[in-house]
Amino acid sequence: MERIRELLGIVKPAGWTVLGLALGATYLVAIAHWRELAVLAAACFLLLLVATPFLFGRTSVDVDLRLEPERVQAGASVIAGVVVTNRGGRLLPTSLEVPVGQSVHRYGIGALALGERHEESFAVRTERRGVIPVGPATTRRGDPLGLFSRDTVWTPVREVLVRPPLVPLDSLGAGLLRDLEGVSTDAVSQSDLAFHALRAYVPGDDLRHIHWRSSAKVLASTGENSLLVRQYLDTRRSHAVIVVDDAEAAWPDPDDFETAMSVAASIAVQAVLDESDVSFVCGHTASSGGDGHLALDAVCRAEVGDAGLVVSGRRATNVASDCSLLFLVGGPGTAFTDVLRASAAFPPEVRRFALLVQPGGASRVTETGGLPVLHLAAKEDLGGLLRWSVR
Repeated sequence: MERIRELLGIVKPAGWTVLGLALGATYLVAIAHWRELAVLAAACFLLLLVATPFLFGRTSVDVDLRLEPERVQAGASVIAGVVVTNRGGRLLPTSLEVPVGQSVHRYGIGALALGERHEESFAVRTERRGVIPVGPATTRRGDPLGLFSRDTVWTPVREVLVRPPLVPLDSLGAGLLRDLEGVSTDAVSQSDLAFHALRAYVPGDDLRHIHWRSSAKVLASTGENSLLVRQYLDTRRSHAVIVVDDAEAAWPDPDDFETAMSVAASIAVQAVLDESDVSFVCGHTASSGGDGHLALDAVCRAEVGDAGLVVSGRRATNVASDCSLLFLVGGPGTAFTDVLRASAAFPPEVRRFALLVQPGGASRVTETGGLPVLHLAAKEDLGGLLRWSVR
């Protein structure tokens, strides 16, 4: 069955049209004896016969589709190229097609000797956040009229990930979770990894932290029977989680959703600069892990859906169970009760912020039930609002 589909796929719409005309004219000639239609039928059959030899021959090539870079910010361009190398006998002239988004780039490839290369380059322009599919690169062997064509796919579909514009931010602050790769703070701890000093033992100290060698030296030099214990500095590693409301009702204007994506991407980048883990959830799109690229790639793929902020927040608790810093991002149509319900899904020790994209007003910070709420009129105000809130 698959083989039959492949054979039928060789005949293109123009070919089916000519074949239909030929058969229809032949039928009318047999019924009505119209000689004019006999000429039409003969011409159509002749066209099909002349187009058939163009299908013969074998295409044996290597096709390399290149994108540099694969991740860009909206407004930048990607330099793309395709290199065709003949690996078989002499390659007859053929055509190459490379779909880019909604358009198709077509190139003519002349005859190539064994080992000879043909290279084409083009630019992929980006305007908005999203994912632009590039490829697959396909060679097309067929007649000039497009009646028949034998297509061969040589490369998989590649993707250009277009990130939203970013806003520079200050540090988001220290996290709450101790970790091997954490950042030392000024908080003194009795059990951690960053050694700070020795102090005198007091009842209740963990005996495992007694420094016996130093205690023996004190006894030998002063005669005092005093024990010394190790004291440490807290090391902290934050896990920032960004949850965006994907409900269509929350974003009457699509540009407001793009503002939310810029907010999410900016926070993700700053969290990576703060050496924090980053997770991102927006409806059915989610990422988790220390690699900031994963979160930014998820931002590129995020779309308006039907999950809503509450469902996304609950999903985030599963994606990032060690969350220590939470950002809930909503739009003009996001109900504040949904913000509170999404916030309540996280443990009480998690530091949390709500960011509501509300164009047309003034950017400001309010607080409800201990939850800082950042009302964002323009994404350029994000840095100032966070600077005032993250203290």
